[in-house]
Amino acid sequence: MDPITFSIIRHRLFRVVEEAVITLKHVSGSAITNEGHDLMVSLYRADGSLLMGGVGFLHHLTSAAEACKAVIRRFSGRIEEGDVYLLNDPYTAALHTSDIYLIAPIHHEGRLVAWSACFVHVYDIGAMNPGGFSPESPDIYTEGFSSPGIRLVERGVLRQDVFDTLLNMVRSPEMVALDLRSMIACNNVAKDRMLALIHKYGVATVDEACAELIGQSERLLRKRLGELPDGTWRSRQFMDVKGEVHRVELAMTKAGDSLVFDFTGSSPQSRHAINCTQWASLGGLFAPLFPLLCYDITWNEGVIKPITMIAPEGTVVNCRRPAPVSVATVGAIQSVNNAACATIGKMLSASELYADEATAVWHANHFAIFMFGRNQRGGQSIGILTETFAGAGGARSFADGIDVGGEIPNPISRMANVETMEAAFPIRYLFRRRMIDSGGPGRHRGGAGCELAITPHDAPDGGLHYVVSGKGAEFPMSDGLNGGYPGAPNSYIWVHQDEAGGDNRDARFAKALDELPGRKEPVTWGVFPLMGKDALYVRWNGGGGYGDPLEREPARVAADVHANLVSAEAAQAVYGVVLQADGRVDEGATAERRKTLRRGRLLTEAAE
Repeated sequence: MDPITFSIIRHRLFRVVEEAVITLKHVSGSAITNEGHDLMVSLYRADGSLLMGGVGFLHHLTSAAEACKAVIRRFSGRIEEGDVYLLNDPYTAALHTSDIYLIAPIHHEGRLVAWSACFVHVYDIGAMNPGGFSPESPDIYTEGFSSPGIRLVERGVLRQDVFDTLLNMVRSPEMVALDLRSMIACNNVAKDRMLALIHKYGVATVDEACAELIGQSERLLRKRLGELPDGTWRSRQFMDVKGEVHRVELAMTKAGDSLVFDFTGSSPQSRHAINCTQWASLGGLFAPLFPLLCYDITWNEGVIKPITMIAPEGTVVNCRRPAPVSVATVGAIQSVNNAACATIGKMLSASELYADEATAVWHANHFAIFMFGRNQRGGQSIGILTETFAGAGGARSFADGIDVGGEIPNPISRMANVETMEAAFPIRYLFRRRMIDSGGPGRHRGGAGCELAITPHDAPDGGLHYVVSGKGAEFPMSDGLNGGYPGAPNSYIWVHQDEAGGDNRDARFAKALDELPGRKEPVTWGVFPLMGKDALYVRWNGGGGYGDPLEREPARVAADVHANLVSAEAAQAVYGVVLQADGRVDEGATAERRKTLRRGRLLTEAAE
């Protein structure tokens, strides 16, 4: 078609999604949505195939496509103009029950021409544990309500009976109602803008542009894959839950203009809620693929066609119902993210043409700490520590990773201000800052993560409770690339300050974990109290490093030490850089230290 008209329609489709995202954020009252950007808005064709993927958590682009197709199958012949459908069943399409999809058909002159879809992590879902991450749940039945598809709005009129039934099953129904209404508003804006586009250019022209856009994306990705070397690259991720270790194994094979992601060899499904379903794994591998291989290609069905996934049923990456999956987004799904990011990075690094686009793994271990209890105003509060969205950038082939730099699967993620969290919950932050020695060492250093500590403040019940879940703290997960080291792992410490004994230090002025008085107990899974003078300390992982740390310029290591990003001990032990008392590099001692470290590597390899 006419290239100018095509370009205009393509950009207008981008604007449809952007305006819908703005609406969603403005109407929502949840920090996880409007601060953390735990959301997604996208457009789909009449058959449910992805037309225009929006920003937010990219795992949901393919899952929402399957949700559209599930609604089409379920309501075939009964899909009416003005309808809105709700779906959140993980075994149908969603990632876990807390991620509710609202899907709206778009009709023009009585004909179904497109769909809009959005999701947010709702305030509560009625699971065993408030907030939706439910580490104590033994099965899907205790993880809150789930629907394989239900009509929430019929011909433009809210079905109040359905709406009231949903709200009757959750804590803080007024906040969940606001979540749902924000998504309805989002879909209304998407529909209005899409119809305005059709009215201007005509349904046939817009449909032709949409078909061409999908074809263009497929051609561009296949061309890029054809320019990359053939081969198989492997990655392995670990999850530690209550002493049980689970593996996610990936072999990514590139042949010609196609990619196959094979998860054969992954651990059997767990009795804990870290599992994910087949659709969740598919979304998990596309979440890094979209930005890493398709940064200049429209994210739509054309990108999906060259990709094949193999995920054996009954494993942690394709569990059977009724296995619990509420922690999937920070469990198996993120492990799939990391493994895909690692193998794609290896493939790019093996190409002369694309080596400059290779990156080590970013922020590989979310921490899902949900807090709940009465707030300082006497009301109920449920919510997540949004610092988990702050992330840490993996090192690139040409530069260090970005400190506290977000994550690959969500290009717009961020954490809330301290004041936002202190206003919502009866807590006070003792400190929040970049974490020393958290970024993976390498010729280019991985971005630093952070550490924080909170304590109860002005709490009517003396404090509140929090839920800890995720992939544990035993294994580093932000893999390095080309000899780079992984980022430091997460850590969660419950500080029992009421048991400080003779320690008279005042915790209010603590600036580090070792300055907090009291007994320190590591925790990684379950529900815990944060009461009295107790504190919760959290450290999250840095990004992976790129290249051999012994090849990093000594002056850059010295600058990292000066900026409190690398300790003097790590500078000498890992980077082989010896610093003088004034912080300057001791050139002679550094050269000798690096020779010693290299000699030690050779002796270790010979012994093995």
